[in-house]
Amino acid sequence: QVQLVESGGGVVQAGDSLRLSCAASGRTFSSYVMGWFRQVPGKKREFVAAVSRSGGIAQYSDSQKGRFTISRDNAKNTVYLQMNRVKPEDTAVYYCAANQIGLLTMELGEYHYWGQGTQVTVSS
Repeated sequence: QVQLVESGGGVVQAGDSLRLSCAASGRTFSSYVMGWFRQVPGKKREFVAAVSRSGGIAQYSDSQKGRFTISRDNAKNTVYLQMNRVKPEDTAVYYCAANQIGLLTMELGEYHYWGQGTQVTVSS
C-alpha cells in the first residue's frame, strides 16, 4: 500500500509556470506507475499525465501535451508535474495516483491509490 500527498498548488496567472509534487510513503514507490489527474466541480476527473516505473516513458492528455511534463525521482519517492504556460482552463484540483499493476494507462479506474488533491487556480 502507498500513501500519497500532493503539494505545490496555488493561485497563478495565465502564462505562468507551476510545479506540483506528490510524495509517496512506503518502500515500493518504484513499482508503481504514477499518474496525475484533475477535476473541476461538476465534471468527471480527467487524466493529465502518467509516467512509467523507471520514469523513462510518459503519457499525456492531448490538451496538456507540450505544456506539462511529468517526472519522478524514485530515490525521493516523489512524482512531479511541471506545468508551463498555464491557462484558466487548467484550474482544477489536481490528484496524483498510483497504479500497482504497472501498466502505463490513462484509465482512472486502473489507479488504486489516490492523494487528497491540491488546488490550482489560474487567473486570466
